[in-house]
Amino acid sequence: MTGLPAVFLDRDGVLIEDSGYPHLPEHLKLIPGATAAVRRLNRLGYLAVIVTNQSGVARGMFDEAQMNGFNALLVKRMAQDGAVIGAVYACPFHPEARDERYRHPDHPDRKPNPGMLLRAIADHDIDPAKSFMIGDQPRDIEAAQRAGVSGFLFQGGDLDVFVRELIGA
Repeated sequence: MTGLPAVFLDRDGVLIEDSGYPHLPEHLKLIPGATAAVRRLNRLGYLAVIVTNQSGVARGMFDEAQMNGFNALLVKRMAQDGAVIGAVYACPFHPEARDERYRHPDHPDRKPNPGMLLRAIADHDIDPAKSFMIGDQPRDIEAAQRAGVSGFLFQGGDLDVFVRELIGA
């Protein structure tokens, strides 16, 4: 396979502070080193892909348009600092959804299921063997492993320092 290398990034707790269902512009607080880490990975040829569970939609806290708008704002904010996010995959489904449209007992996209990663791999000609995932929860790492991608647990701090130590560049 001659696909691209990619870095899959969880959103809340990896790129932005997890303030509990962030979805409003004032909730957009970048993790220290987030833009520097993505810039570093971009320079090394990695496609940066966000893969995020967003059960706030299923729980009726905000709608898909707000979720998509917030994700677009994050991509724009990172781009202002030269960090390019190539794609965003978000899963609004949850087994206990208030809105039936989003109720699913075990949606293939909801991490720890690998659906979002597998779709990104297919959509962008990504080589899983050259790719990795950074998440802040065990379910992120499990989703990566189930998609054939290495997974690394980020437990806070400076994301750029974490990435630099991870890839040695």
